[in-house]
Amino acid sequence: MDALLARVLEAHGGLDRWKSLSTISARITYDGPFWEFKGHADFGGTEITEAHVQEEYLRQVQESTGRTVVFDKRADRVTVADAGGKIIEVLDNPRATFDGFTAETPWSLGQIAYFRSYATWHYLVEPYLFTWPGVEAHEVEPWTDNGQTWRVLSVTFPDSVDTHSKAQLYYFDDAALLRRMDYQPKVNGDAPVAHYIRDARTFDGIVVPTERHVHHRNEDGTPDLSWIPITLNLSDIKFS
Repeated sequence: MDALLARVLEAHGGLDRWKSLSTISARITYDGPFWEFKGHADFGGTEITEAHVQEEYLRQVQESTGRTVVFDKRADRVTVADAGGKIIEVLDNPRATFDGFTAETPWSLGQIAYFRSYATWHYLVEPYLFTWPGVEAHEVEPWTDNGQTWRVLSVTFPDSVDTHSKAQLYYFDDAALLRRMDYQPKVNGDAPVAHYIRDARTFDGIVVPTERHVHHRNEDGTPDLSWIPITLNLSDIKFS
């Protein structure tokens, strides 16, 4: 195992602890103009979330409406249902439905549900996910950001894991805590992203990023801080 990855895992609760977990639950509030830009302003709001730790599965129930979204990678399907359980939309093989899309292409209900589901699942299960079969992680050159030098982990994901992009960068501070992520969502025309962790808290011995700001990334690798397309705020984290 890469030395930086080993240190990161220890700082985030330890590999043995992660292997023993089955679910993570959280209350997550999404905001920012991105959701409206994609044609679904109601995807801003608070979701009661449950993620499976040992498989790519996420279930979210919208606090205000009761709408339920379920993404199951094993079935390769995302399902959206109303508060009464009536199925609104089912999207099979969701990744393939984005072929040819650009950053300006609006999304269907199933597509935006898929995007938010796989992304949120990643955010909850990382860095444990970096130890999964087929995932490759190794340290690369450090990065200086606003006067701070961060160690950088390059992570490449196999096709068996749905993610923003196959290769992503993760930046860690002196305490081996996550401070930034870089990726280019394939489903959004490979638009470059610099995703910052603005706050983190410890829940039951595991450090969890609780405030996330997603920015556009400039060609030189710096973030465009003039606007924030997506924000996530997490609370009520529980592990089982």
